[in-house]
Amino acid sequence: MSDNPLQRKASFLATMKAVFWSFFGVRKRSDYEKDAANLNPVHVIIAGLIGAAVFIGLIMLAVRFAVSA
Repeated sequence: MSDNPLQRKASFLATMKAVFWSFFGVRKRSDYEKDAANLNPVHVIIAGLIGAAVFIGLIMLAVRFAVSA
């Protein structure tokens, strides 16, 4: 991790983007190393919970559609 005190933390939107690509498992190693130093752990947890809720919602919609058809 970098000891640079002037290094900015990533925004919540950047954290959501990193978590979104992590769900698919298609992140580059360079992105992971860069994000690991900049992402706020609280934002990562919140983004992960939101991503999981959206994923579960999409699965539930797909099942309802398949069952009703």
